[in-house]
Amino acid sequence: MRARKAIGPVAGALAGVLALTACGSESGEDTGASARPSATRTSVDPSSPASKKEELKASASEAAKSASARASELEASVSADVERNRQEFTKQLKKADGQGNAVRDVELTGKRIADTKGVRAVVVHITNTTDKTASYAVQVDFTDPDGKLVESKVVGAKDLKAGGRAQPLAISTKPPEPHLKASVAKAQRY
Repeated sequence: MRARKAIGPVAGALAGVLALTACGSESGEDTGASARPSATRTSVDPSSPASKKEELKASASEAAKSASARASELEASVSADVERNRQEFTKQLKKADGQGNAVRDVELTGKRIADTKGVRAVVVHITNTTDKTASYAVQVDFTDPDGKLVESKVVGAKDLKAGGRAQPLAISTKPPEPHLKASVAKAQRY
């Protein structure tokens, strides 16, 4: 008897729900109610593979943005350091008598344009031939086949230990043709 009393209200409620879902509106239009459960999800299970994938994508995207920002900051910092050094080297070269005191400590080696993707670059080999730490400033001139100066680049090396070597690049901004000749115009040890 007790089981019948418990089943009665449940059966009544179930019958009421079924009756409501089977009814349409008074106008006969479909109200969107259905006796079948909907497969549409309104939220994503956080432990589902799709949720994990989206979380990883978002995390990777944020990491890429952060790395890009750090790279931009580093590039700006390096560019500022390069410019400060170039200004210091230029200042030292202005103090030099004639070609300077270190022309014999500097040699140039051209890089093949095919190896530098069409950019003219020269390796500036600097060797500290003294017995003390020294810095070097070097001016590389690029001249055309007629000997006319086309461009000058200033590079150098700071705090090179005795016997130490450095190999900065002097990179021309001019097109690869016509062929330009690179030479050490000045080299100052300080």
